[in-house]
Amino acid sequence: MSKANISTDLKRIDHKTMADVVEMRLREYLKKNSFRPGDPLPSEQQLAESLDVSRNVVREALSRLRMLGIVETKKKRGMLMTSPDILLPFERVLDPLIMDKETLQDIFELRLTLEIGLADLLYLRKTKEDVEELRKIAMDQKGVSGRQVAFRIKHEIAFHGKIYQMTGNNTMQRFQSMLLPVFGYVREMEKEYKPAKVSHLDLVNLLTDGTKEAFRQGMVEHLQNHFDVLQVKR
Repeated sequence: MSKANISTDLKRIDHKTMADVVEMRLREYLKKNSFRPGDPLPSEQQLAESLDVSRNVVREALSRLRMLGIVETKKKRGMLMTSPDILLPFERVLDPLIMDKETLQDIFELRLTLEIGLADLLYLRKTKEDVEELRKIAMDQKGVSGRQVAFRIKHEIAFHGKIYQMTGNNTMQRFQSMLLPVFGYVREMEKEYKPAKVSHLDLVNLLTDGTKEAFRQGMVEHLQNHFDVLQVKR
């Protein structure tokens, strides 16, 4: 038999399990019927009868949706649609010990790009009290040498963490907290410490008296050393 006949006669095997199919159908059902957080779902028995599958299959599919935070079970209320925690899966796997360097670089590049784009939210929501707290953090860092690695990283985290907090965006604040383990990778990339062209204190002064465009450019120059050491991807 020729190869052409084999390709024609043999169809690819669908590797989806019954639970995979049920999970997909449930997702389609929730979307089609515009379920919103707080809406009750049909019972396992009702779903099993409608899909013509066993309750065990439905239970497995629902457990996957629970793990993703799409549904939850409430006492005396049964299953409800809920608002998924979009960062939870990411939070569970963000461990430098189980990630290759390319993935760590991707994540760090995401952080750099995100911080350059924070200016609009900062200028929309900053308060005098927040700026003064940020200034105190920057002042505490003055005189820290490149050899004081742990101390420098601690203040780096404190300063940039405060900036994320000032945006008022909870998702970005959580994301920044999740990035803390990546600082070890950053330290490993830096063969030698070079002070930023624009310091933390310079950024505070821009935030106090400058425009958001000037602050954005200042952040670019503050992070430039990190961009300089990023590896070129091939």
